[in-house]
Amino acid sequence: MNQYILIVEDEPSIAELISVNLTHSGFEVQIAMQADEALMSIRERTPQLIILDWMLPGKSGVQFAKDLRASDLGKTIPVLMLTAKGEESDKVAGLNAGADDYVTKPFSPRELIARVNALLRRYEVQADNKSATVGVLTLDPASHRVHAFLDTPKAKEILLGPTEFRLLEFLMGHPERVHSRSSLLDHVWGNDSYIEERTVDVHIKRLRSALALVACENMIETVRGSGYRLSKSSPKS
Repeated sequence: MNQYILIVEDEPSIAELISVNLTHSGFEVQIAMQADEALMSIRERTPQLIILDWMLPGKSGVQFAKDLRASDLGKTIPVLMLTAKGEESDKVAGLNAGADDYVTKPFSPRELIARVNALLRRYEVQADNKSATVGVLTLDPASHRVHAFLDTPKAKEILLGPTEFRLLEFLMGHPERVHSRSSLLDHVWGNDSYIEERTVDVHIKRLRSALALVACENMIETVRGSGYRLSKSSPKS
């Protein structure tokens, strides 16, 4: 079965351009013109990836991405944001909202397809992936769940978007080692990605924010001038 992609774009000509190129590349495509329509579509069928315009009528693409990441319905769906807003501050805002990649208009259809393929490869779950445990954190790739085993009767689940999940998965697979931003880009995003190193900082911030809900944010340490490290130590109070 072909991979299914949802396009959320209110300009018919752009939506059709994206749809035609994706269809020719072997994808199954659905178009939604606004956030409410997209949400209904996701409830009916979960896409493997969402291509999301920033400027939508009613609820913006940024707010829609935030809502997806806060819900069980869309927290694990990769989101590629497509917009005319090309300033660095706009990219950071889009990434902070929950986007996994960011493409500016006007865009090359070939580059867009390349980014879609890279994003999908990044989140393919390998059947032989094993659970990992570091300190109080346990990660299960098969179910895409992370739990913190604290001093409570029941483990607390940590809700992560797909990029933060992959980032934590890599860090938990190599604890107590310092990883540069370029190394994280290669291992988490893939060496064929178009992502800038600044993006790593944004996703580290998002990951820490999620871990902060279970007081585990200090497990991710910044090593000045070198990169980031996941500590095996219990979270600090």
